[in-house]
Amino acid sequence: MAPRFSTRVGALAVLVFHAAQGCAHAPTPAAPPSLVVLEGARVFDGEATGGPATVVLEGELIRAVGPRGSLQVPAGAQVVDYSGKTLIPGLILAHGHVGNVSGTELGRRFYTRENITRQLSRYLGYGVTVINSLGMNPPLFYTLRRELNGNTTGADLMGAGPGLGAPMGLPPARGMNLEDDQVMRPETAEAAREAVRDMASKGVDMVKLWVDSMNGAMPRLSPEVYRAAIDEAHRHGLRVAAHIHDLEDARAVVEAGVDVIAHGVRDQPVDDAFIQAMKTRGVWYIPTLNLDEANYIYAEHPAWMDEPFFRAAVDPALQRRFDDPQWRRETLASEGAAKARKAVAVNLENLRTLHQAGVKIGFGTDSGAMPQRIPGFAEHRELELMTQAGLTPAQALRAATRDSAELLGLKSQGSIAPGMVADLVVLDADPAQDIRNTRGIHAVWRRGVQVRGAPSPRPAPP
Repeated sequence: MAPRFSTRVGALAVLVFHAAQGCAHAPTPAAPPSLVVLEGARVFDGEATGGPATVVLEGELIRAVGPRGSLQVPAGAQVVDYSGKTLIPGLILAHGHVGNVSGTELGRRFYTRENITRQLSRYLGYGVTVINSLGMNPPLFYTLRRELNGNTTGADLMGAGPGLGAPMGLPPARGMNLEDDQVMRPETAEAAREAVRDMASKGVDMVKLWVDSMNGAMPRLSPEVYRAAIDEAHRHGLRVAAHIHDLEDARAVVEAGVDVIAHGVRDQPVDDAFIQAMKTRGVWYIPTLNLDEANYIYAEHPAWMDEPFFRAAVDPALQRRFDDPQWRRETLASEGAAKARKAVAVNLENLRTLHQAGVKIGFGTDSGAMPQRIPGFAEHRELELMTQAGLTPAQALRAATRDSAELLGLKSQGSIAPGMVADLVVLDADPAQDIRNTRGIHAVWRRGVQVRGAPSPRPAPP
């Protein structure tokens, strides 16, 4: 299927010409935005790739897209030859985390400007141009969200502020070395409403709920509390995402009005009633397939772990863990690994069922929440896992770009079309033919500026 091209470049060239002429009695105009022409690449339009094409950038926006040779190249434009390459929009991560991890360690002390800036830069190097940090964000989040968005050095930071969990429940503050200010834990419906009002006043993009008892091992957020939180969030025009694991909890939050299921259902197959409720209410489903796989896959040491694309994403301390034979043996023999395998199998099958039924699928990995959920690489592995669940490569890419932009309410990101922000990933080969081709990153463009080549490797661990 050929892309739906636009030929607005002719009008653009005329406007640039007249602006250059100026008038004797007019004020000196500001310098026009820079013009860049990306020539000859195939373009992913949300459905398929087609081309070769011409893409015209003006400043930070895409101004025209058309088949190669159909558009007049504006005089003075910088022309970049991408013949044989493929352009996709920047990936949009609707469920990730920042500031929780450094190397193999977790803790509140890592939620710093320096660490988060570094993590956003790492995401960008892997073609992720927006990350929605879905909870566990202390007060510094609000400042960074305001200051860092729109930059060209890292991904845009969106998020849910601290989020709401049950007292003494998930996420386990002690187990994750989190301080109390990282999660709000209301005990009553009114306290939940007040928590949502506080987050809305400070600036969040979504409200996060943890509704999961870890199979009865921890307190679960009560229906009275999460219903009040959902209602209050909707009063403030905010969508609500719920962390769940089991089908029972997923059913309950959908019935309560939640907008996003933030993890896949992993205890049993989804049923027709749940599917119909998801479709009727228009609820989004983010499977996070890589989440459980990350609990055992690195101990198996698949061949791709030796590839530069993977090793460039891994902190040296984490790489040393992965290379430790004893850690690998103990991990593979653990009860946790066996449970994770079962969860992945159920998650894959439920994604297959829900996608085939027409439920809206978003893109998320939970990367950054734990050391083994590796920012940057996790997103490309998630795309591959989505195709194992039956999505075509193009459908997986659409979920990670256009559809997740819709989930997050981003009207000018997620597509390669006139008027959209020029967040682009240049690939060596067509990912619609093989989703692993997303790993062949040639360059990343951020708001009309080339900011990255291929991901640079980290130093090898001693």
